[in-house]
Amino acid sequence: MCRFLAYSGTPVYLDQLLVHPRASLISQSLAAREAKTVVNGDGCGIGWYGEREEPGIYRGILPAWSDANLTSLCGQIRSRLFVAHVRSATSGEVSTSNCHPFAAGRHLFMHNGQVGGYDRLRRRVDALIPDQLYPLRKGTSDSEAIFLTALGHGLDADPVGAMRQTLSDILSACGTEAGPLRFAAVHCDGDTLYAYRWASDSRPPSLYWRVEGDGIVVASEPCDEDFGVWGLVPPDSVLAVGPERAARLIPFEVSPSLRAAVA
Repeated sequence: MCRFLAYSGTPVYLDQLLVHPRASLISQSLAAREAKTVVNGDGCGIGWYGEREEPGIYRGILPAWSDANLTSLCGQIRSRLFVAHVRSATSGEVSTSNCHPFAAGRHLFMHNGQVGGYDRLRRRVDALIPDQLYPLRKGTSDSEAIFLTALGHGLDADPVGAMRQTLSDILSACGTEAGPLRFAAVHCDGDTLYAYRWASDSRPPSLYWRVEGDGIVVASEPCDEDFGVWGLVPPDSVLAVGPERAARLIPFEVSPSLRAAVA
């Protein structure tokens, strides 16, 4: 499983959360504490919002622990809303186009989890991407397919509804031939951060959150040793953090009948 971190709040330098903490995301790329795979060395990436509507991104196939450009950028970029990801590939080869985050217009998306059996079912999942958005398909991962399908379902107007419909469509398309669909993800639209924790079985990927100064941090696992200040996002939930920097939980149920059929 991959590891990720997202922040929304008063602008901070990225290295404050991604580099300097003892259990920083860059440290987790080499020695994750709560992941199925301890090493997450199949690439890394960051996405951040500055003064323009569309975010900047940096992605590369070097492991985060040895990517000097990543460390340098984190020491120079100051942002009110950013995401970062270190990859352990479950589908798709190691390539820049398969590294997270994915971007389209003002949207950023990153994912930790899997569409079970994706290598066998990729054509069915790809068929869910609308024709007008398919030119944006640059990689071969299940995560990018989820993102583009959600864009087609109206991520601009109703982010949570679009993501719910996307996961429902994947369950329906793959049926009982698929393994578990596990989904911890972050979507940002430049204003609001949405952090999802859901699975078609009883094993959703871990997802934590905490207050950080005048902001909120969301992460696959705590990035420091102060475990008591971290809360676990409940399964079947979305943690939404808006410009006012207040976190609220939204129930996130996906097609109970389909979920029961594939569980």
